[in-house]
Amino acid sequence: MKKTFPKASAVCKVTFTISADLLGGAKKASVAGDFNDWDIEELPFKITNGTGSVSRGLPLGREFQYKFVIDGTRWENDPETEGYAPNGLGDYNSVVKTYK
Repeated sequence: MKKTFPKASAVCKVTFTISADLLGGAKKASVAGDFNDWDIEELPFKITNGTGSVSRGLPLGREFQYKFVIDGTRWENDPETEGYAPNGLGDYNSVVKTYK
């Protein structure tokens, strides 16, 4: 994961990345989180040479929960997460923090 804080902006640009190991040969993956109502179609990774990335602007000063969705059915945590939060389903979600 990479974060940038553009000057004079109220958003943090977050670039999520997914490794070939986590993809496991899948052709399709996305990021779903509380910042997009857990929509598994809205933020698809652009997959090149077996790895993928996608960027999203998120409001500053908050924490957001998310997961990677692989082939539309497999939900995985981000190995590069900044933390974990219980999700109420007996599991944990990845967390990204948009603090400067």
